[in-house]
Amino acid sequence: MSTLHVLSHSPFGDDRLTSCLRVIDANDALLLSGDAAYALQPGTAPFNTLIARNLKLFVLAEDAQARALNVPDWAEAIDYPAFVELSISYDKVNSWL
Repeated sequence: MSTLHVLSHSPFGDDRLTSCLRVIDANDALLLSGDAAYALQPGTAPFNTLIARNLKLFVLAEDAQARALNVPDWAEAIDYPAFVELSISYDKVNSWL
């Protein structure tokens, strides 16, 4: 069963990203929204971890832009309608509140 994992909290404030990465598998994807987009700051531990994991990674374009973050080639920036489409393409959606 595939799961879309949605993170919205900064990876520098707690360990939600680390916890998520423990359970995510090859059929899953990760969507960064809100302050979770800060995980895309080059040279940081979260950024390096995401590169190493080779995940299906999405980020809300609006949130990356609001934080002046460049979206790397290995991640896909999406808008809200694409987020809805992405949500229904997975069996489950798990929001890491």
